[in-house]
Amino acid sequence: AFSHPPYFLLVGIPGLEKEQFWIAFPFCLMYAIAVLGNITLLLIIKAEPSLHKPMYLFLAMLAFTDLLLSTSVLPKMLGIFWLGSGEIGFLSCLTQLFFIHTLSSVELGVLMAMALDRYVAICCPLRYSSILSVPVVVALGSLVLVRGVLLVSPFCFLLRRMPFCQQHVISHSYCEHMAVVKLACGDTRVNVIYGLFVAFMVTGSDMTLICVSYSRILRVVTRLLSPEAQLKAFSTCVSHVCVILAFYIPALFTFLTHRFGQSIPPHIHITVANLYLLVPPMVNPIVYGVRT
Repeated sequence: AFSHPPYFLLVGIPGLEKEQFWIAFPFCLMYAIAVLGNITLLLIIKAEPSLHKPMYLFLAMLAFTDLLLSTSVLPKMLGIFWLGSGEIGFLSCLTQLFFIHTLSSVELGVLMAMALDRYVAICCPLRYSSILSVPVVVALGSLVLVRGVLLVSPFCFLLRRMPFCQQHVISHSYCEHMAVVKLACGDTRVNVIYGLFVAFMVTGSDMTLICVSYSRILRVVTRLLSPEAQLKAFSTCVSHVCVILAFYIPALFTFLTHRFGQSIPPHIHITVANLYLLVPPMVNPIVYGVRT
């Protein structure tokens, strides 16, 4: 019988079912820090008129994205770890999948916009306010959001049209695209190829722009005369690059493990996949907020 299962069963962390109860405590703490940090950041930026500048508007976008991203994953995850309530309805699963992947794409886009912002600020300081006016910032933010929605929506449409057999156990803590695709019993080549296309398009285009921005910034910074100015520009860039790597490395690891890493133990893969949605939202307000 080919049909959608009424619900899926999320396992949590395969292989660590006994330890999940305790693993949930640090996860919960990370979520609490992320929520507090990002809400504080948003309130400060809103309350302080001098912060209504492009750099802080991008920071507010990042904080808002982080809040939504961690919230789309963690409450359900704690339900699995603490209450053993792994059931999630078919449509709820697709909704969670949509939000997780769209918001991840938005996060990458905002990090790219922030790299462009630093590039303009350091390389064309006199034209900064004319290049990055508020309408331009809003347009960039909207483009990043629309790109995420347009690229991720087909995931959900393709999965809705897939037949699922009796398999309804997802070996994951949340509804991740490839984890759900693996349960379908039709031909999933289109899903897999489209998933690869989206991942390489988003990470490829964003990473290229980020690398170009920072290499240009470094060239300008090394020509600065005063060591203080050099140090200030370097330290800002290094903190940005660390945050970007904290998001990209686990993202690429989980993404490639699904397709090529059959030898990697599931509990390591899924733990990294969970941390990748919890660590950046926790770290971003600290690194960016305290720095800037």
